[in-house]
Amino acid sequence: MNNPKNTPEASNKKPERILEIVNRGLGRRYRAERRFRLYGLLAIIASLLFLSLLFVSIIGNGYSAFQQTFISLDVFFDPDILQQESLATANYQGLVKKTLSTMFPEAKSRGDKRLLYSLVSSGASFQLRDLVLKNPEIIGKTRTVWVPADDDVDMVIKGDTKQSTLEGERRLKDNQMAWIAQLASGGKIRKQFNATFFTAGDSREPELAGVRGAVMGSFLTLIVTLVLSFPIGVAAAIYLEEFAPKNRWTDLIEININNLAAVPSIVFGLLGLAVFLNFFGMPRSAPLVGGLVLTLMTLPTIIIASRSALTSVPPSIREAALGVGASKMQMVAHHVLPLALPGMLTGTIIGMARALGETAPLLMIGMVAFIVDVPRGFTDPATALPVQIFLWADSPERAFVALTSAAILVLLAFLITMNAAAVILRKRFERRW
Repeated sequence: MNNPKNTPEASNKKPERILEIVNRGLGRRYRAERRFRLYGLLAIIASLLFLSLLFVSIIGNGYSAFQQTFISLDVFFDPDILQQESLATANYQGLVKKTLSTMFPEAKSRGDKRLLYSLVSSGASFQLRDLVLKNPEIIGKTRTVWVPADDDVDMVIKGDTKQSTLEGERRLKDNQMAWIAQLASGGKIRKQFNATFFTAGDSREPELAGVRGAVMGSFLTLIVTLVLSFPIGVAAAIYLEEFAPKNRWTDLIEININNLAAVPSIVFGLLGLAVFLNFFGMPRSAPLVGGLVLTLMTLPTIIIASRSALTSVPPSIREAALGVGASKMQMVAHHVLPLALPGMLTGTIIGMARALGETAPLLMIGMVAFIVDVPRGFTDPATALPVQIFLWADSPERAFVALTSAAILVLLAFLITMNAAAVILRKRFERRW
């Protein structure tokens, strides 16, 4: 008796069932693949959306810091005031007060005069002093000078403080608001490019604060970091990749290098505090110490990137060089290193970009101090741009909000420039095999 499963009809239906099962499985896999691609696309869109919101928020808060409000004063450089003592220490603040009192004679009481004088920044007296020291012949004459306004006046002109706000809910009184309106109607007040933001150091007055000191501190710190970390990192990578024997000691070194790349940056700050400051007695809050600390932090990154660049060089290059009689040192110096150098430079620039944005290790070595002067050397007291942003963000003055966002924009510009340089170097010098 024939088995029904072995009939020709059953044999023909079996491949059809298998094909049907396969088709159903393919359909599920295709749908799963489409869902996965959709999830990936949504993740990218969400990331771009959040990044756009971040940039819009920073730019929206920071663009106003690139403009500053100035008040026009017709200053009479009174010889009686300026010649009582040396020109460098004369009472220039008295000139400002006398000019404001002449412009607004209705301010007679002591309280009104104090409110009137507060419309102009304390930096106006220093501006007049520099003007007199540069041109002493203006003594006894009247000159129109545009001086910086106080930060509260600046916020009113920029619209951050609404004039319709009740007096008890804003820092300026009604008579001050009336004086500001009178200045604006007479063309005595205007906004112009805030050059102070790029040319001055830190200040407790927002209208006088700038990022030049912090930028110079970061620049000097990065020079020390680059000078130390690049040659040491490249030499270590060449030795480990080309010359070091493969044993337990080199394996231990490689493991430690990989582990150091993942160590939190504040640990390097603690190490710098203990070794460079407490043991060696180096100057606190100096770019030299900051560069040494950031060198320790960036060395693992540079070593790993340099070893990857050396590994990417084809073995045939090494074999060809050795085959024509070159020594191992000549093979590395004349053939392998030039081909791996673009990748090494890229890794170094990325490591330097990371060092530029670090704050925690610099806080541990004292670069959080309030420093007004712009550093001129590697041992001068200095701060760094990320630390300056941290200090301004912690300030109670509302006007520092715009300065903080503007400083973040400057820092982002540096980071984008450094990363773009890394991409350009890789595209320009990279070779493919």
